Amino acid sequence: MKIQDVLRQDVMLLDLQARTKEAAIDEMITSLAEQGLISDFAAFKAGIMAREAQTTTGLGDGIAMPHSKNRAVKEATVLFAKSNQGVDYESLDGQPTDLFFMIAAPEGANDTHLAALAELSKYLMKPGFADKLRRVTSPADVIAVFDKAEAADKAASEAPATHSAVTGAEREFIVAVTACTTGIAHTYMAEEALKKQAAEMGVDIKVETNGASGVGNRLTAEDIKRAKGVIIAADKAVEMARFDGKPLISRPVADGIKKTEDLLNIVLKGEASIYQAKEGASAEEVAEKLSLGKAFYKHLMSGVSQMLPFVIGGGILIALAFLIDNILGVPQEQLSSLGSYNELASMFMQIGGAAFGFMLPLLAGYIAYSIAEKPGLIAGFVAGAVAKDGLAYGKIPFGAATSDIPAAVSSGFLGALVGGFLAGAVIIGLRKLLAPLPKSLEGIKSILLLPLLGAMFTGFFMFFVNIPMAAINTGMNDFLSSLEGSSAILLGLVLGGMMAVDMGGPVNKAAYVFGTGTLAATVANGGSVAMAAVMAGGMVPPLAVFIATLLFKDKFTKEERNSGLTNIVMGLSFITEGAIPFGAADPARAIPSFVAGSALTGALVGLSGIKLMAPHGGIFVIALTSSPLLYLVFVLIGSLVSGVLFGALRKVK
Repeated sequence: MKIQDVLRQDVMLLDLQARTKEAAIDEMITSLAEQGLISDFAAFKAGIMAREAQTTTGLGDGIAMPHSKNRAVKEATVLFAKSNQGVDYESLDGQPTDLFFMIAAPEGANDTHLAALAELSKYLMKPGFADKLRRVTSPADVIAVFDKAEAADKAASEAPATHSAVTGAEREFIVAVTACTTGIAHTYMAEEALKKQAAEMGVDIKVETNGASGVGNRLTAEDIKRAKGVIIAADKAVEMARFDGKPLISRPVADGIKKTEDLLNIVLKGEASIYQAKEGASAEEVAEKLSLGKAFYKHLMSGVSQMLPFVIGGGILIALAFLIDNILGVPQEQLSSLGSYNELASMFMQIGGAAFGFMLPLLAGYIAYSIAEKPGLIAGFVAGAVAKDGLAYGKIPFGAATSDIPAAVSSGFLGALVGGFLAGAVIIGLRKLLAPLPKSLEGIKSILLLPLLGAMFTGFFMFFVNIPMAAINTGMNDFLSSLEGSSAILLGLVLGGMMAVDMGGPVNKAAYVFGTGTLAATVANGGSVAMAAVMAGGMVPPLAVFIATLLFKDKFTKEERNSGLTNIVMGLSFITEGAIPFGAADPARAIPSFVAGSALTGALVGLSGIKLMAPHGGIFVIALTSSPLLYLVFVLIGSLVSGVLFGALRKVK
């Protein structure tokens, strides 16, 4: 596929009117929506803005490539836009942007459109190509510029090779790897920039791309052995162990685009550090050592993201088991069997319990995996299983009487969390301890020694971790279960407000993780007040957006009002991220407004002691709350407060 095949003439904007970044994005998305190429303006914009929040797609030299691989995209499309005045797009070089390529990729996109995007990156790196685009006056002219460049490339490839003044034997050879978080644009821009600069410097280079379609132009062992050094231009983890013993420099992918000469010179001058591989090494580890807080959050989220599907699926199935028994009826003398008395309820309970049972091993396992890669996985699963099922202490001599120690102690969510980090630390320590072993035993170390010793030591350490963690976990659950009045109000207020602070970011996730962590111990007793406050607070911001756009129409553009409609579904579905575009565009007014309503809703839920048995689902699991109608009323109250505040504070468009 050629870039011309996805570069649609009917969506091109040759006189972009916007002067700010978000306005430009809105104008381009509107053009895509008007041609029916996207099904959901808000969802696609949320994807675009989420990508911009990671790293600006303003590449410098007047070029920007906003992009999203998104469920709202109906057909792979590249939109070209040109601004005659320039846009403040927060580009890498700080200069105005006048050429835009908005890339809309379907969620299930195949490799063909990605090849076209790589071709686009190649053209944009050609000298003078961007200036030709700046002079176009019609969509047909844009296509013609690409056609002529393609014809020139074809002619050059068919021309007989000329003898280089520098022979192959004398030319330096470097290998590189490029990768960005989405694997769509920056990956290929960095590849072309490195190849272009290397050619100008008389250096041979082979660049491996880690794009959305997988690894392209993979480096071989012979390539790496022959190379003078390695350049990693990546914003995500790439395979690193293969570069053991090679001079290596690792930088963000943006440096691969804008600072190519510097990167090449560092390798050519022998200034790159020798890379010492260890299992699980990643580009992030080479680039910089994470601060303690960032590292903790990164590893925790790794475990949580793997755990959540099991918690959500299993938790809702268990909750449905209680709901079914309530509907079918359970005799008074059999209330202890509620949730598994009727056969249908029992089936739901067993299936949900099987899924929910993986919660703690997965949490601990993937925290350890994030810290120490594969060897950490088994040790982490052991820690999570011990936290879940407990360990028998009765026959273990601790040097003191054990009669007061329970026969088995399980430490629940907190024990699994601590156990995951403990397992990762154990593997890191074992790696250092086993480092002197000869390389001939490397295979045995990875397959036998690290898993065996890691599981053993982690299991033994969990004997000592389980007792204090169990006490803390039990105390926390007892405290939450006893909350009423002012204590419950405060808990609900804090958790509800946290859900709206960053609408899907670290603060939001911290509140959600806390809420789901209370479910395991409370679902059998009707659910968790904390979980109810978390979900209610998270539903408020998108619903507030809808209310604000409905009541204050003069303060929102037509596109924003359309986005407000889609936020109804997002809010009712407990997808807080639907409000992100509005929060990002006007944080000083939007975020305080959202926090106020979400905190109020959480406080009302806490005051009424409403419980929730499901970890997700929004209105679709409303029957699983202890008071469905009152719960909806509280969500509506908070949404109205946030919506009115947000609308009142906004300036007229």
